[in-house]
Amino acid sequence: MEVILLERIRHLGQMGDVVNVKPGYARNFLLPQGKALRASKNNIARFETQKSQLEAQNLEARKEAESLGAGMQGVRVTLIRQASETGHLFGSVSTRDIAAAITNEGHTVTHRQVILDHPIKTLGIYEVLVHLHPEVEIAVSVNVARSEQEAEAQLSNESEVFETEELAAQAEEELSEDEADEEEE
Repeated sequence: MEVILLERIRHLGQMGDVVNVKPGYARNFLLPQGKALRASKNNIARFETQKSQLEAQNLEARKEAESLGAGMQGVRVTLIRQASETGHLFGSVSTRDIAAAITNEGHTVTHRQVILDHPIKTLGIYEVLVHLHPEVEIAVSVNVARSEQEAEAQLSNESEVFETEELAAQAEEELSEDEADEEEE
């Protein structure tokens, strides 16, 4: 089924593109949510007359999402979960859990805006994308731990690992400079 996209859809196309999608995807998602129109002659003509208005609405929504994203930059949330001794969770962390934690931090996010490639099933620190607008995504740090103390320890270990990596990089630079000096002599 051919449809005209009314907004940018990830992995599908930009606003105004005429794309061919499976009928069920169009009937059950794109059309009811107002993200697309059937690609008929009348709808194409209607889209062309409304194109500037839709682009203006999209620009306004993107600016609002960018301002929300600027306020969410660097957000870290901690989720306390029960886990085995090996660090495997009894259950998993879902998009709903992450959205609720971000909302508790004072930012309004729905579970549909949180993008997880796969469910989180082990303890640790994860970078999760929050989809504020089709063109605006923000990375949020999610710390999954058994207790508040463990969460703090994970954060300090993360900074220690970062500092260790920095020190290793500096040592390599100094070593390469020493080798360069020896070659010049």
